[in-house]
Amino acid sequence: MKEIAIIGSTASGKTALSLEIASKTNSIILSLDSLCVYKEIDIVSAKPTLEERGEILHFGIDEVYPNVEFDVVCFMELYKKAKEYALKNNKNLIIVGGTGFYLKALIDGLSLGIESKIKLDISVAEAYDLLYSLDEVYMKKIEKNDKYRVEKAYAIYKQTGLTPTLYFEKNPKIPLAKDLKIFEILWEKEELKKRVASRTNTMIKSGLIDEIIYLERKYTRAPNCMSSIGIVETFEYLDGKLSKEELEEKISQNTMKLAKRQNTFNKGQFLNKTSNIIDNLNSDILKYFSI
Repeated sequence: MKEIAIIGSTASGKTALSLEIASKTNSIILSLDSLCVYKEIDIVSAKPTLEERGEILHFGIDEVYPNVEFDVVCFMELYKKAKEYALKNNKNLIIVGGTGFYLKALIDGLSLGIESKIKLDISVAEAYDLLYSLDEVYMKKIEKNDKYRVEKAYAIYKQTGLTPTLYFEKNPKIPLAKDLKIFEILWEKEELKKRVASRTNTMIKSGLIDEIIYLERKYTRAPNCMSSIGIVETFEYLDGKLSKEELEEKISQNTMKLAKRQNTFNKGQFLNKTSNIIDNLNSDILKYFSI
């Protein structure tokens, strides 16, 4: 069995490429996308349709409802399930998507055993300052306004009495996919901008607004996934703060900002990867599979 990851910014063509490669390499696909995992979030997530998926088995799509939490630990379990299926059925595994944090966790591992749902009983700033005074080396790696990571560090301290540095020394991370081969799709900025604009326009024409109205009525705006790009801007439109033209423009702008963050993360975190334009990357991947 061979396993690879296909990464790249949003709207880079990862899904189409993965489907093409999977059809030629006897592969199943694990979606590396923190929004595609949710049922009923179809248009705004740009998940492949059932017709597009065809006979290719997918994990990580339509796994839970929007009011159910899904985090990196859940993704790790999903990876184990997908890999077990691939091994039992003599399939290859293609991991594809833009949630780089999940992929990083697969490669580096996670230190488990901490209750991730613990919430701050002090402000983020106070928690950061407290932890900084106890563990300057670790906290220097975290931005002061990064609530998610500050909460994680604070949870470690509250539950174990150890600073994050000491905790990770005593509980080393266990990689699940240490030697994963990674392929990255590259686009020139202006070309990607056109692709993002086109995809946003297609989403709106395909019923994005109606989808968000339905999701809000059924699940409210409370679930974490309801703060995703494409959803929050549509809420602004529904609240009368944006015109339809402004909605389309703002989604495109925020999507491009996300693409920039994704590219920066991929560049800094995944050093041993093969990066190429999409047509050439197709050939690179097929060569890796000896096709």
